[in-house]
Amino acid sequence: MSKISKIKIATGVYWLEIPEAKLYLLCGCPADSVKHLMKAGKIKNNFSHSENTSEDSDQHTHGTITNETGPNAILLSELSIQNGDFANLAEFPVLQMLYRQGMLLPNHPNNTGAKPLLIGRKNVVNAQMNYIHRGNYGLTSLNEIIETGIPMDKAEELMRIKLYFAFGAIHPSSDLLESRIVEKDPLEIINGVKVYRKGVNCYEFYYQNEKEEVDLNLKKNESYETPYVLGNHNFKREYFSIVHTGEGDGWDINRPCMASVLCFQGKIYLIDVGPNISNTLKAIGVDVNEVEGIFHTHAHDDHFAGLTTLIRTDHRIKYYSTPLVRSSVAKKLSSLMSIKEDSFEQFFEVCDLNFDEWNSINGLDVKPVFSPHPVETNILFFRTLWENGYATYAHLADVASHDVLKKMVQDDNNLPGISKKLMKKVWGNYLSSVQVKKIDIGGGIIHGNANDFKNDHSKKIILAHTAHELTKDEKKIGCGVNFGNTDTLIEGHEDYELEFGADYLRGYFPNVADSEIHMMLNCERKSVSSGTIMLRDQEIPKHVFLILTGVAELLSPSGKTSYQLSSGSLLGDLQVLFGLKSKGTYKALSHIEILKIPALLFKEFVNRNKLKNQLQKTQDIVEFLKQTWLFGESISSPIQSKIAQNISLIEKNKGENIENQGLKLVKEGKVELKYANKDSIEKKYLIGKGDFWGGEKMIASETKFIDSKAISDTSIYIIKDIEILEKIPIIRWKLLEQTEKHE
Repeated sequence: MSKISKIKIATGVYWLEIPEAKLYLLCGCPADSVKHLMKAGKIKNNFSHSENTSEDSDQHTHGTITNETGPNAILLSELSIQNGDFANLAEFPVLQMLYRQGMLLPNHPNNTGAKPLLIGRKNVVNAQMNYIHRGNYGLTSLNEIIETGIPMDKAEELMRIKLYFAFGAIHPSSDLLESRIVEKDPLEIINGVKVYRKGVNCYEFYYQNEKEEVDLNLKKNESYETPYVLGNHNFKREYFSIVHTGEGDGWDINRPCMASVLCFQGKIYLIDVGPNISNTLKAIGVDVNEVEGIFHTHAHDDHFAGLTTLIRTDHRIKYYSTPLVRSSVAKKLSSLMSIKEDSFEQFFEVCDLNFDEWNSINGLDVKPVFSPHPVETNILFFRTLWENGYATYAHLADVASHDVLKKMVQDDNNLPGISKKLMKKVWGNYLSSVQVKKIDIGGGIIHGNANDFKNDHSKKIILAHTAHELTKDEKKIGCGVNFGNTDTLIEGHEDYELEFGADYLRGYFPNVADSEIHMMLNCERKSVSSGTIMLRDQEIPKHVFLILTGVAELLSPSGKTSYQLSSGSLLGDLQVLFGLKSKGTYKALSHIEILKIPALLFKEFVNRNKLKNQLQKTQDIVEFLKQTWLFGESISSPIQSKIAQNISLIEKNKGENIENQGLKLVKEGKVELKYANKDSIEKKYLIGKGDFWGGEKMIASETKFIDSKAISDTSIYIIKDIEILEKIPIIRWKLLEQTEKHE
């Protein structure tokens, strides 16, 4: 019988166990890895210790204590980003080991002195240590709190609260975790088990006379999986409504983590961004480019991990929170991505909110109020004026129970705890009456209790942030909701989708009269369900399609690669105009709304407005951009058109060197690149059609690029002025991913 066992848990996630050596290894830890392990039966309740559960529940710092099995080590991907998503999100797997398995809990049977192990390359392990440290504590000193604008006396009390949740002291991650740094030589992990790095993200494990290989690389068309199925939904953009997109927690295998989508005057705002937010948005028919902003409560992964999805856009999404929370979030994100903290403002448009005030955002008022939590947290209240007064919604994640708050009260300012005055203020805020209120009832020391809200006079209370089914007593207090359900607080009577279409067309044709735009807006509107093919490969289209809402997809002619198409994209425009066949298949990836513009009308529109020459100059480039990894995804037609207008073409003969300027894309041919990796060892890369290089200075002060030369006769597109690219977050994100592969 083999002593080493390996199974595939999900795409990019493996389980390797050697019971004889007491090693249970999670290989790869993207978002929701814990939920995948639960579904696979690798994390389950250890009923032999169940009698200790209630006794230890007050010591568990992230929900109700359980006595679970699970991993005791994690193999990290050395590529922190793979195919656009974080490859290493070890916070919840580590929490599961420390608290739900009990490795950190006093007097717990699983607390043997052994620490969870993080295995991998030095830079990746260190980044995870820093990220987990920020995930545990948020801001870690009085000075960091004061730097956010909090007065000294309030900052001191916030620090006392933090120390209460931290059991009196903030410890470095090395006190909780052990690292195993894998370099060139085989390394012993534990009890005779050794690991050897064979290549990028490829590792071989040895025990006695057996070995097993683990490859953490994702293939080009692979992505990390979601552990639950959400189905396809469609909601009408209203004047003021709440779409319920998450009622679970970080341990709920069937539902997304607690979150909501707020729709105001047809615009989309997110309240928190947990793991797999891209799948959540697709499920309700929303493209990430439609997102106007995010309202953020705090930096725990179940409310934070989806931030990278919001970076994958062609514009900076507005980030709304208090400076206190923003600082905590930015420090954690920069640790995770190994970037400078001020890079946060290059990915998001920062819009700071003031505590305890109604901050006006174009007619929508939002009031953040402080909530005691291990990391900096503000719960959020929303309102807008209407015919009978204010329509109101409150989002209470994460809150503390009344029992915990009472235990925290401490009059001695030198001891961890909370003042009686602040405790009363916090509790009064929790019980503020609104029309619809969503409440965290996760329990334990840092989450709420449904019973605390039995006298809350809000019209509707939604109980969330839990993996358990609601009890009869809880149902008397509030209700659960299904994914995609909507609470419409003020019905919308405008045609918001058509207004979006007008904005998209004006962006694409900025010098055209409004009367011409309205002519196209009067064309047929159509709702298209997910999976519907709108244009087939090699088909000559009879219509131009403008995506008003939702996400479409372009499948390459070979069908081996695909690119997401943003709302605002025009499909078939160049084919109609120049009598071309489609290069690929276009289909709906979510529920989408489209505008169908007849071919004859579109051609006449272009001719009347003398646009053909302009479009002809860029049509080859735009078609090429749509087929590339760098520019094909989540970049709308107007932005692609602007990029195309800033591109020039050069030709290089075989063997010629290529100038080191701007960002370059291979149109035809092959190019050899030379880079120095992090060990200053020269490495060569061969790239071909659609691949790119250059532009590293957008994301780093120095580059390890050496030179490039044509391996064959080669045509190259060059963007010398990269200022237009600096404003596109998804380009920055992909440059980070590409640069990491060259290190």
